[in-house]
Amino acid sequence: MLAGAAAGGALLLTGAAGCATGGAAGTDAKQIGATPTGTLAGKLTIWSWDVAAKAMQRLGKTFEQRHPGTTVDVLDIGYENAYDKITVGLGAGSGLPDVLTVEGHKVPGYLGTFPGALVDLTGRAQGLKDKYPEATWRAVTDTKGRVYALPWDSGPCALFYRRDHFQQAGIDPATLATWDDYLTAGTALKAATGKKLLILDAKKDTTFGMLLQQQGQAWFVDGKVAVATPAAERALTLLKQLVDRDLVDFEDGWDGLVSGTHDGKAATAPTAAWWDGTLTGDLADLKGRFGVVPLPAFTPGGCRTSNSGGSVLCVPAQSANPELAWAFLDFLLADRANQASMMQHEGLFPAYLPALDDPYFQQPAPYYADQPVMKLFAELARTVPAVERTADDTKAGDIVTTAVNQVLHNGADPGTALRSAARQIATATGRPPVS
Repeated sequence: MLAGAAAGGALLLTGAAGCATGGAAGTDAKQIGATPTGTLAGKLTIWSWDVAAKAMQRLGKTFEQRHPGTTVDVLDIGYENAYDKITVGLGAGSGLPDVLTVEGHKVPGYLGTFPGALVDLTGRAQGLKDKYPEATWRAVTDTKGRVYALPWDSGPCALFYRRDHFQQAGIDPATLATWDDYLTAGTALKAATGKKLLILDAKKDTTFGMLLQQQGQAWFVDGKVAVATPAAERALTLLKQLVDRDLVDFEDGWDGLVSGTHDGKAATAPTAAWWDGTLTGDLADLKGRFGVVPLPAFTPGGCRTSNSGGSVLCVPAQSANPELAWAFLDFLLADRANQASMMQHEGLFPAYLPALDDPYFQQPAPYYADQPVMKLFAELARTVPAVERTADDTKAGDIVTTAVNQVLHNGADPGTALRSAARQIATATGRPPVS
């Protein structure tokens, strides 16, 4: 990694290009040095939303107590308009706060589109690399290992299941070792209960990407388009098999997923740890009816998890107080007690690995009939496959979504649809396909 800074470790301009993984090089990026300078003081402004904003508002008070003379001002800007505001501010070079909350997958795109717009945190963050899963750390670094954000929460995946549906069908969920087992069990379960196996978003489902990462890749491999690989075809073929066997309930968006789950339309949900917050909060009346097992593997003994979601905190180059911003990032995200606290109070599953050793993750969970589900997620979080993220991920993802919909709704052949998508992505991005 690039070590930070010059004399005294002050904030300065360097010749480092702020390019994303696989992205083009850009202009100079501000870099915060390895050694703190001066006394922490002043007002820190932060943009966030929902429970993340609540967590920072709560712990911001503790930060203020530890650092007299500081003020932490967290503004909940709402998720719906967050990225419009952030994109405008990055492009204009003004109007942004000292700290931004963004989803991890957005970082490579921002680095590629707005080089120099985020502070290079390498000088202060480089010693934390081993404290985060490789899959999460990759999202906040560029091709030269420079760090532009700190990971906050992550989304290790497992299979949530309805205990009552599986019991009615006489199926032991522990036997779902592979996706073939899952398909077989789904057919038997539907015959016994009339329930389908899972809910997918009718317009823009993300399960395909989760299945692809489970196999160790994303849209690009070594900078090349990789959506027509054998792994991609296996993932989409699995989804088509589920549809062909009438094991999928299609719903519209998040609200459809939540209401469909509450109504018992599907017996499982292959998704991330953050689903726990929705179940225990919005579906509290179903207490005791859910359990969790690892994702089925594609091959016997293969990987049994993936990742979906997760957010980071970054510092815009226009920040008036980057030293204070870094101090808050370090306080909030590289502290075992604070990360465990945000899991317990706000349901934010920590990316910071030391927090997973907190006793909270060993406790039985009453909602899941006293199964210690967070212990399982803590174990899985350490084994999530690391994949390549690029500045072209959003563009590629839109094309892939169209291909997936053609297969799931129009019966298109998975291989044919993916090869077509790969050609479109290659044309749109100028990247060659994997040979």
